[in-house]
Amino acid sequence: MAEKINLKKVSFPPGKQKIFVDKVFLKVSVEKAAKLCHVSERTIRDWRRGKYLMNYGSFKVLCHCGQLSPPKCVKLKNRYWYVGEGASKGGQALIKKYGRVLVDPEYRKKKWCEWWEKEGKYKKGTILNLPKSIRRPNFSKELAEFVGIMLGDGGITKYQVVISLHSEDDKKYSIFVTRLIKKLFKVPVGVYYDKNSFSLDLVVSRKKLVCFCVERLGLKIGNKIKQRMDIPDWIKNNEQYSIACVRGLVDTDGCVFIHRYKVNGKIYVYKKLAFTSYSDPLLCSVFAILKKNGLNPRLAQRRDVRLDSVNDMKKYFKIFSSHNLKILKQYKK
Repeated sequence: MAEKINLKKVSFPPGKQKIFVDKVFLKVSVEKAAKLCHVSERTIRDWRRGKYLMNYGSFKVLCHCGQLSPPKCVKLKNRYWYVGEGASKGGQALIKKYGRVLVDPEYRKKKWCEWWEKEGKYKKGTILNLPKSIRRPNFSKELAEFVGIMLGDGGITKYQVVISLHSEDDKKYSIFVTRLIKKLFKVPVGVYYDKNSFSLDLVVSRKKLVCFCVERLGLKIGNKIKQRMDIPDWIKNNEQYSIACVRGLVDTDGCVFIHRYKVNGKIYVYKKLAFTSYSDPLLCSVFAILKKNGLNPRLAQRRDVRLDSVNDMKKYFKIFSSHNLKILKQYKK
């Protein structure tokens, strides 16, 4: 019984709670009062400001350590006293607005439909949970590069477009990708870090962008590998779009690596480029585009498209270039 009483709240008249706590502080510090009441120092200060009501147990402790008699002006309230008052005020507001408390969800739905058909749909500025608009850009090199990025490190769900990059290696590249998305579609881009896995996710939550990517750009929702994703025809049929798309693919799923080998005691060192994918159609398309632009690509282990020679590396960065500083540093160092 005593435990239930201690959980009740002590209500002071306006301004009196601050006066009470100030008297306690004349005898003990905030730190000691917090320890005795088993609360934080911030809670003690909140009590002094009158922000919250203190429980009866702490009230008795403060009376004791402040050498004070319990003020006669206080009243005890149940622990969740405000719930009843809030419900009562809410009910009164509903009665005033609708003439009754609406408790039947079917009745509420019916009345809303009646309102919508009668006047709601004719009102300007009526806000419903409708998909938010996006800019729908025409085909361009920038849009083709976005598709390449999506085919590389992107993913699409029913409501989101997500691009996952490395939080350290691709940090500056993520800025470029974010600006590209904003420029193309005029949408906000959320940036989310996972320190444990060093991942950085760029997220756009727009149903209309998902629809645009699927219906207009030729991308797909779900697993890209199982669906054997490939570069869309509108890109493959245009030379400049193809170059931009491959750049986006290599910037996300490609790398420059150093190949060392020894012949007759002499060590040879070359920088090579590799693009990796588990989608066979995508590998074949990248191979064909590189070949069409005068390079000599090689399919390695059926999962990589590689450029092996010094001349091919020079041609690649002259024709395709890169917007990922990580790739450029790997090539130039």
